[in-house]
Amino acid sequence: MKKHLKLLCASTLIFGSLLTTTVKAETADIPSTINWTIPFGVGGGTDVWARFIAPYLTKYIPTHPTVVIKNQPGGGSITGTNLFYQRARSDGSDILGTSASTLFPFMLGDKRVRYNFDKWMPLMASPTGGVVYVQPNLGVKSAADIDKLNGVTLPFGSQGPTRLELPVLMAFEMLGLDVKPVFGMKSRGAGRLAFERGEAKIDFQTTSAYLNSVEDLVKNHKAIPLFSLGVMDEDGKIVRDPAFPNLPTFQEVYFQKYGKKPSGNEYTAYSKFLAAGFAFQKVIFIPSNTPNDIIQAYQKGIKEMLKDPDFIKDSIVQIGPYKNIVGINAAKHLQEATKISPELYAWVAKWLKQKFDYSL
Repeated sequence: MKKHLKLLCASTLIFGSLLTTTVKAETADIPSTINWTIPFGVGGGTDVWARFIAPYLTKYIPTHPTVVIKNQPGGGSITGTNLFYQRARSDGSDILGTSASTLFPFMLGDKRVRYNFDKWMPLMASPTGGVVYVQPNLGVKSAADIDKLNGVTLPFGSQGPTRLELPVLMAFEMLGLDVKPVFGMKSRGAGRLAFERGEAKIDFQTTSAYLNSVEDLVKNHKAIPLFSLGVMDEDGKIVRDPAFPNLPTFQEVYFQKYGKKPSGNEYTAYSKFLAAGFAFQKVIFIPSNTPNDIIQAYQKGIKEMLKDPDFIKDSIVQIGPYKNIVGINAAKHLQEATKISPELYAWVAKWLKQKFDYSL
């Protein structure tokens, strides 16, 4: 834990220094090939996201470099990210794509983690949302009926207590739901299939998966959406998800049930992991000691990419109607999301042990 806190302090210092860095990007010596490490297998969410973005990076980064996706799966993204940390060159030829599976182990002090965010700078963060839904035979038609779930055992297919589901599991508990997670699912897609087979009574999917695979279930009365996780606005507040404007957020459902806003350690932890896992669902990193002119050129190219009408149109389908975070804003908000106090870390460790017999 001491080592983990030192890493967080170092990260805070570096991220803070990034806020004051202003260097003009004039003539950058950009490599002809950029190797983009994706620490996941081919076909996964992060891989699909990277392959969607890669051609646009080629188009808008000066000199139009070839962007090569390098898949290095293993350890829930830890293996490939460790390798990147050890081997990435700082000449602009290496970048990294991460997901919540990369941020959470760092935040939780996972002993397998060898990487440290003080060595990297975020170029862009792509947020996402998520929706919780239940089986239609439970007698619930919307979140307004959530009290009907009191005392009902709800099996839930999960990858693990410290994976993307972590804030969702916290939300379930705060709502007083008797959710029984079945750990070991290889993906959120596997959890959805368990729901479709009737083995799971409750499930959640990120925006892209929900739009592609769950909306038809809803239309065919095979799933009932309860609430969305919401999205973080520019002030760091959770608001309704633009992809699901008619669905209440978790906070709204909590207020409806208890007549007060959520608070306390559990809600603070929930908010931290929600921000890290969803507001920063996918992040492009570059070694922070890469020459400033190259970093500036990459940032400029990404900003131009985000204005491309074709990118905007396609990203709504691929990612959702969300605003990507770039440059200094990405560094600032990521620092805040991943910063966990010793007291909160101790609370999370105790909660995981008591709830799931999981030791950090």
